This record gives sequence, C-alpha cells and structure tokens, in this order.
Amino acid sequence: MVATPKSARGSMKVDPRLDILFEDDDLLVVNKPADLVCHPTKGDEYSSLISRIRLHLGNEAPAHLVNRIDRETTGLVLVAKTEMSNRQLRILFQDRRVEKEYQAIVHGHPAEDQGLIDAALGSDVKSTVTIRDCVRPDGASSQTEYVVERRFERSEGAFSLLRVRPATGRKHQIRIHLGHIGHPIVGDKLYGLEERFYLDFIYDRLTSEDWSRLILSNQALHAEVLKFVWQGRAYSFKADPDPVFSGFLAGEPVIRTATVRPMKPPCKLPQE
Repeated sequence: MVATPKSARGSMKVDPRLDILFEDDDLLVVNKPADLVCHPTKGDEYSSLISRIRLHLGNEAPAHLVNRIDRETTGLVLVAKTEMSNRQLRILFQDRRVEKEYQAIVHGHPAEDQGLIDAALGSDVKSTVTIRDCVRPDGASSQTEYVVERRFERSEGAFSLLRVRPATGRKHQIRIHLGHIGHPIVGDKLYGLEERFYLDFIYDRLTSEDWSRLILSNQALHAEVLKFVWQGRAYSFKADPDPVFSGFLAGEPVIRTATVRPMKPPCKLPQE
C-alpha cells in the first residue's frame, strides 16, 4: 500500500481472518486469498470474504464490497464502511476512473511484448456451464491491455508473467481474453483447458494427470494495484501475490493446496 495516513495505520486492527492493508472510517482494503468467495454460498461464517469482514467490523456495521474478484483470484478488494462511500466509490468504478493492474502467469510466450485485446464478450450459449462467457461479436465491448514482464521456462513448459490492465470490467474478462489469444492463465479450470476440467473439479473427478496438466490448484491471477482519486485525495494500494504465485515464478516445486468446490454446480440442465 502507498501513502497510508498515519492515523489509519496506527489505529488499524490486526485480524487473523483478514489480510488488512488499510482501514479508516470510510474504507477497508484487504488482500483476498485464493479459494475464498466474495459473497457466501453456505452458512459457515468464515466461508466468504464479506462474512469475515462483518465479523471484523461487527454484524451491525455497514460493509459493502465495492469491487469483487473471482474465488480463485487473489488480491485487492475495496470495502466501503458507509453508504455514502459505497455510492461514491462505485461511481468511480462505473466511470472507469479507477486504475487496475493484475499479474497473470500464462502458458507460452506471447510474440509481442505488449498488446491490446479488443474483443466483445457475452454468454457462451454452447457451454454446459451457466457462468461461462466467451468472445462473441454481439457481446459487450471489452478491452484488455497487457505487457510481458518476463518469459521463462520450467520443467512443466514455457510460461510468461504478464502485467494486465483491463479497460472494462466484464465478468471473467482477463481470463477469457488471455485464453482467446492463445495464452490462458495457468491453473484456470474454466478457460484454460477443456471445459470438462471445471465440471470434473466440481464433482471431484480430477485425476492426478488432470492436476498435472492444470499445474496449479488455483488460477494464477492476482489483483495487484488499485489507484484512484476520491474526495480530493489520491489513493494507491498494492498487494503482494501469495507464496504459491511467487514460488512458481521463482522456480520452486509446485505444492498443490487444498481446494474448495462450489456447493451447487453452476451448470445448465439438459434439455428434455
């Protein structure tokens, strides 16, 4: 995190349930771990980010997730602690006045050092997975900029570390766009390999060979940077990736972590 007020830093509480990077009267910023949904899917009070935040703030205190990231994605999530801050910060995101940067580890080596992916996104009507989107000409306008920060090789194959800046905020945008140009994110079960990997993950059917092809237990996507100007002040937050992500870059052996499957598979029912 950059330029944290001393008052906020001094009063910030330590909570083992959350990696808190910043907190004041209006705003809470956390570094979300992998395998944690933003909103609850079951009754366990620790099963979602928002439920842990409510435990931290108190169940009666307002808590609004201004932005959300996928369950397996790590990184920055902003939480508004008042109704006013929630409205104002959401407008910033909607008006694209928030600078967002992600780190992604992808398969292969992109031919160019940087690029702009301009491809409309919409629902994948051919997929058996309800939540799956795809590139389609009649979809919503979507743009993702990327820069290759490093190309490297491991025993598992060739990989690249990308810095990614999404200009728009469509569902699964970065994952779909990078897969669309032939460089899917390592560990992505829905857009990285065949679709059946996601279904087999949900139904606990992935074999040792499947996990070897996925390489990582969770997709290697990290929401690293958020920058914006709000109430006359410039905010800049940065979160370090987790040890699995960093270790993969450093050439360390892959240690597969436990994963949590969705309670209800988001799949389309077969037509009768």
